Amino acid sequence: MTAFTGFSTEALDFYDDLELDNTRSYWTRHKAVYDEQVRVPMAALMALLEQEFGPAKIFRPYRDVRFAKDKTPYKTHQGAFVRTAEATGWYADVSAAGVRVGAGFYSAGPDALARFRRAVGDGVHGPALERLLAKLRRAGWEIGGDQLKTSPRGFTGDHPRIELLRHRSLVINKSYGFEPVIHSAELADRIRRDWRQARPLVDWVAANATG
Repeated sequence: MTAFTGFSTEALDFYDDLELDNTRSYWTRHKAVYDEQVRVPMAALMALLEQEFGPAKIFRPYRDVRFAKDKTPYKTHQGAFVRTAEATGWYADVSAAGVRVGAGFYSAGPDALARFRRAVGDGVHGPALERLLAKLRRAGWEIGGDQLKTSPRGFTGDHPRIELLRHRSLVINKSYGFEPVIHSAELADRIRRDWRQARPLVDWVAANATG
């Protein structure tokens, strides 16, 4: 396994150019750059984190365009995901915008979503989640996810946690952008620290919704 030394400026430039020329001809001409500067470092990074968090899925670079209006063939980022439960776990990606990390659940079927909302509405689990998210926000995480515009069935608009109840997915994200650390081996330690910080949320979701 190649040692992880960070992501090079060539990796970011590759995606910068891909956003302008998302074609098979560009990809073919620069595939060696993708392999050497993007995919190999991402695999090395995930290998360093595997012992503590588990094996990662490194996503394919090709977009599924079968039902999409946007027919550009290639993703403009390289993501990796460590799964702990259905659609739940830790995430990292590299793109023209630099490096980003995340955690949470990115989708949920009807049963999991119903369990999530019951837990959020509960007088014990719901406040615990609020406290977790408040702590993560203070630590620099952004709270996101897909949300309903209206109140979910069975809950009124005056519920004290109505904003959380509207979530159909719940994720936290932190961007390193172009910080110098993304070009160094230290990035692995930073992400390890971030994922440890996010573990209580991942565990809450797995225990109360998607697990």
